[in-house]
Amino acid sequence: MIISWHLIESQSFGGIVWDMPLTLKIDAPKNMPKRAEPLTDLKVRKAKGTEKPYRMADGKGLYLEVMPNGSRYWRMKYRFDEKEKRAAFGVYPEVSLAEAREKCIATRKFLSAGIDPSEQKKEVKRTQTREAASTFEAVAREWFEDQREGWTEIYAGKVIGSLEVDVFPRIGNRPIARLDAPDMLEIVRAVEARGVRETAKRVLQRSRAVFQYAIMTGRCSRNPAADIDAKTVLKKGPGVAHMARVKPLEIPQLMRDIAAYDGELVTRLALQFMALTFARTTEMIQMEWAEVDERGNQWRIPAERMKMRDPHIVPLSRQALEILKQLKTFNGKERHVFYSVQGRGPISNNTMLFALYRMGYKSRMTGHGFRGLAATVLREIGYDRDIVDRQLAHAERNQVTAAYVHAEYLPERREMMQRWADHLDELAASEATA
Repeated sequence: MIISWHLIESQSFGGIVWDMPLTLKIDAPKNMPKRAEPLTDLKVRKAKGTEKPYRMADGKGLYLEVMPNGSRYWRMKYRFDEKEKRAAFGVYPEVSLAEAREKCIATRKFLSAGIDPSEQKKEVKRTQTREAASTFEAVAREWFEDQREGWTEIYAGKVIGSLEVDVFPRIGNRPIARLDAPDMLEIVRAVEARGVRETAKRVLQRSRAVFQYAIMTGRCSRNPAADIDAKTVLKKGPGVAHMARVKPLEIPQLMRDIAAYDGELVTRLALQFMALTFARTTEMIQMEWAEVDERGNQWRIPAERMKMRDPHIVPLSRQALEILKQLKTFNGKERHVFYSVQGRGPISNNTMLFALYRMGYKSRMTGHGFRGLAATVLREIGYDRDIVDRQLAHAERNQVTAAYVHAEYLPERREMMQRWADHLDELAASEATA
């Protein structure tokens, strides 16, 4: 670098005076720093690694750090609280020069607002980590594990299965706190479009439970699924499809046909016992002798085999006890009451269905159908709905406290179960009804 000064010197010769310009040149120090020029895409692209890392400044604290292996990192030097710090903006070429400059400007705005960009970045990462652990799927699976101990394996499978099929693919990876009612409405209507209205209602109910759990655990502040009224948004369906069952007027003939069944004795006794107790099929076929309380004349079903994992008591009528007495003569040494020698284990639901088919009740009657028949007839006889529902183990619908629900209305239920058994005998003994 050359610094020049132009001077004027007066000269005199032979009595004549004139001005003579002079130029003084001074060389600047060789180590004086040069003003950095902004980077260009070409300079950045051609930057090569050397033996040691080096920096290429762009301005406003932004620079490109080139490593010996040729890797190029965008950095920004800044000061906060009188301390020199560095901000990292990514790697070239994934982050271009223009993008690095945008990040630099954004960082300077934080500094102008009195915010440390490094701490802001850490907070963003912490938020992202919290959100990753609070996606709808993460919260739903946590809720499921918290609840499943109170459910049967089959019911638990249905619950998580419905979420995995219909909900997780759409919103599973989204933070639960950022979901709203339209997101849930889209899911519900998509399920309904498959023609499974009841499934849509259950998906909505389970989603509400997940959101409620998220509120209780501090992952969100409101329940958008609760804003959706299934009755309003879902088209009215044809009604609940109940398990096939005969009409009450056909009970007399049904009981006579069961009594005359010429198949395996255990199957016949199982059908008669089911008619008398109207327990769920899965609960009955797994019945064990250890569950029979002979002194109390009752069958105590343990919580782990009940749908809602609440223990259940089935008062045994004289007729039901007589059936157990017959079964004990040849199955008393087995673990299960309805043990089948041919099947080498408890009978299956299909065994009873096939027996009903052979009797002419295909598509007209199922083991589960006895529950519907008992509920209808007992209400017609005059029994209170709460007593009937309690015997059907529908306590979860009435939200009765599980601590005492198994014994609720027990004296009334004992009387009702004996009355039901006597009623079936009366019907079977009556003349056939058209």
